[in-house]
Amino acid sequence: MRYAKCIIIPDDEGLHPVDRRIADHPDISRELLHNVNLLADGTIVTIYQFSGDRAALESILDDSSMVRKYQLSGVDGVIHTYIHVEAHDRLVGLLSILKEFEFIFDTPLEFTRRGGLRVTMIGDVKSFQKAVPNIPDGIRLKLLKTGSYEPNTDRLFSQLTDRQQEILQTAVDMGYYSVPRAVTHEDIGDELGCTGGTVGGHLRKIESKILAQIVP
Repeated sequence: MRYAKCIIIPDDEGLHPVDRRIADHPDISRELLHNVNLLADGTIVTIYQFSGDRAALESILDDSSMVRKYQLSGVDGVIHTYIHVEAHDRLVGLLSILKEFEFIFDTPLEFTRRGGLRVTMIGDVKSFQKAVPNIPDGIRLKLLKTGSYEPNTDRLFSQLTDRQQEILQTAVDMGYYSVPRAVTHEDIGDELGCTGGTVGGHLRKIESKILAQIVP
C-alpha cells in the first residue's frame, strides 16, 4: 500500500463556490477538512473545522443557494461544521477521480497558509500516475512525497506542539530537508513571521524528540 502526499492548489475560483466565499472572509479561518464525500446524486457532504467569527460563517451558509443544510457545533473558538452542498463540476470531478482510481484520503485534510489543501492519498502507485492527467481544469497538484503507507507514523507528528507541527510542515514543504537543501532557517522564518534563530531552535527540539523514538 502506497501513499502520495501533495497539496491541492485551486485557482481563484476555489474548489467550490461555498468554500470560496468562506475562504474570502477575513474573520473566518479554514483549519481542517475532516471528511468530504460525494453522494450518489452528485451533492457533497463535508465536515469542516473552522476558527473565527461564527456569526459570519452562519450568515454565509444561510445566504448561499448552494447549501442544502448545515449544522454547527464547537467550543473554545473551534467551530465544527457539517455542510451539505449542491453539486459543482470542479469538486465533483476531483472526488470522482478518487472513486475511479480507488484512492482514500487520510483525514483530516489540512488547509495551508496560502489556501491550498494538504492531503495524503492512499492507493496504488500506478493509479497515481494515471490519475494526474484527469485532474479538473483550475486545480494543480504539488507532489510533496511518496512512499509506503505506515499509519503509525502520524503518532510521532501528533506528539509535537501545534507550533512545532507548523514549523516542521513548512520546512518540509519549502524543501529544507531536500538534497540539496533548498531553503535556510531565515527563509522559513520569513514565511512564518519569525526569526531564523527561532526556526532553528524549534527544528532541533523536533528532531531530538522524533529521532529519540526512531533510533533504538
